[in-house]
Amino acid sequence: MMEVVRPGALTTVQDAGRFGLAHLGVASAGPADWLGHALANRLAGNPETTAALEITLHGPTLRCHDAAALAVVGAPATVDGAPVRDAFAVRRGQTVQIGQCVGARAYLAVAGGFAAEMVLGSMSTDTMGGLGPAPLTAGHTLLADPCLGVPRRLDPAALPDRGGVVRVVPGPRADWFTAASRRAFYAKPYTALPDSDRTGVRLTGAKLVRSRAGELPTEGMVTGAIQVPPSGDPIVLLAGHGPTGGYPVIGVVIRADLPVLGQLLPGQGVRFVPVTVEAARAAYVDLRAAMGRAILRQALHPRFS
Repeated sequence: MMEVVRPGALTTVQDAGRFGLAHLGVASAGPADWLGHALANRLAGNPETTAALEITLHGPTLRCHDAAALAVVGAPATVDGAPVRDAFAVRRGQTVQIGQCVGARAYLAVAGGFAAEMVLGSMSTDTMGGLGPAPLTAGHTLLADPCLGVPRRLDPAALPDRGGVVRVVPGPRADWFTAASRRAFYAKPYTALPDSDRTGVRLTGAKLVRSRAGELPTEGMVTGAIQVPPSGDPIVLLAGHGPTGGYPVIGVVIRADLPVLGQLLPGQGVRFVPVTVEAARAAYVDLRAAMGRAILRQALHPRFS
């Protein structure tokens, strides 16, 4: 069990999300950066879908009431003021503090997983729909299974660095935009705006001009869909998006590159590159292989007392 001393800017519980309920108006939720979430769980020795904490901008301070094995990805961490990294052990009574995120988000996993009420098949916090556990507040109690972990290290060099370049499968509504706008979309960088959140990343850059009047009927939306409202500024939907939307989608970010958007800070830039569905599948396979190479197992088990 862990007690929240300070909650951080926004800290939520996220597992893989809740799926198969979009026809009922239920969003998927889940981690905004699925790669960071998966790596944190791997470091803790968990299945990738295990519930972990998603930390936005800067992290919480937690007091541990039981010994545990933890893992952090995307932010510095200390135990009783001493720096730790990757996977580490804590004793009863120690305090864990997560610092400023390297990007927009970090992930904290515990061996055995955090426990929360299961709502419609998931423990994920849906910040838009209000489903699942509430974001952490001071005094909040986190339940976790005390579990010995295998110490692991993360080799970031094994993971690809996209450098702000994001691959996109064009469509399904690319024909709603002028040819000049479609060229500009892939030729010029876009900048993330401060009002971005788990729902989506709002971007500014070359205005996307429609080639037809009117609006679409509401359609189903997927994570990574790039909606374009009448303003012409694109919005990339993240894991907290709603199940439907009415703005035309000029393209969809491939799954392998969604983590780039999940980590994008206001003021940072991104450039889109069109690819085929086959290339998107190959990129995902390559990333999964890189994830396997990035997790290094240590020789000794951590000690608990």
